[in-house]
Parts: sequence; C-alpha cells; structure tokens
Amino acid sequence: MSTSIIIAIVVAVIIVFWIISIYNTLVHLRNNRESAFANIDVQLQQRYDLIPQLVSCVKGYAAHEKTLLESITAARSAAMSATNINDKIEAENALTKALGGLKVAVEAYPDLKANQNFIQLQNEIADIENKLAAVRRAFNSSTKELNTACQSFPNNLFAGMFGFHTEPMFEVDPTNRAALNKAPEISF
Repeated sequence: MSTSIIIAIVVAVIIVFWIISIYNTLVHLRNNRESAFANIDVQLQQRYDLIPQLVSCVKGYAAHEKTLLESITAARSAAMSATNINDKIEAENALTKALGGLKVAVEAYPDLKANQNFIQLQNEIADIENKLAAVRRAFNSSTKELNTACQSFPNNLFAGMFGFHTEPMFEVDPTNRAALNKAPEISF
C-alpha cells in the first residue's frame, strides 16, 4: 500500500471522526436546551400548584383571626354599653367566652398575626418567581450555545444536513408585553 493511500485513509478517518464530533456536540447542545425547558415546566407547575394553596391558607387564617377579633370587639362593646345588671351579666359572660376563644387561639398560635402569613406568602411568591427567572435564563443560555454552534464555521456546514437549526429564545410575546409590565393582582 502506498503512502499516499494511507495518508488519504487517515485523513478520511479524521474527517469522519471530526464530523461525528460536530454531530455529537450539536445533539448534546440540543438536549441541554430541552432539559432547560423542562426545568421551566417544573417551575411553572410549582407556581400553578403552590400559589393558590398559599393564598387559600393565608385567606383562611386571616378570616379566622378577623372573626375572633370581631367577636371580642363586639362582646367588649356590648359589655361597655350594658345598662342594667342582667344585661351586664350577659355581656360579661359573652366577653369571657370570646376572650376564652382568644386564649385558646393564643395557646395554639402564640403569634396571632396574620401579617406574618402575608409576609410568608410574599416571600414564597418572590422565591418562585426568582427560580422561574433563573431557569428561563438557563434555557436562554442553552439556546444561545446551540444557536452559536449551529451558526459557527465549520458546524454550520453540517448542522443543516443533520437537521439542526437556530432555535428561538424564551422571550415575551410582544402582544403580551403590556400585560407583563403590569404587576400581578392577588386578591383576598
């Protein structure tokens, strides 16, 4: 076998391995992008599942606290406005009963402040939104790597042949941009 044939075979083998390397790199980058998008789905699912549950919990606790304090206030007002002995006895018994409910609530929940639940809700929402922003950035980074590989020479010579092309970033739809600039409404 002549030296030129051996050199041609070696060059052909190197070119084949080089093309395989390009293909494998593109597959790796595409899979990283798909994995990054799956992470966005996970965070969106967490947002859809967790926030309504947190809001419901805070609503329930705030309603309990409001009802308890309203009953104490009403009983106190009735006790103060009672004019005769029987009314005063009845009003004081009602106030004692309402204060007993407060004592039970304080023993079960020593920090009887719904605002702590609201603060916790705010923190959870901020945490979820921060995680969602982070996975979106990771997705866009993976997309940028794939797009750069598809557009860079010599990968661009083979990317189209292998079915790889540039992919869109995770961007806000221009028609929804105005709605996204508005703060979300959370009602209780």
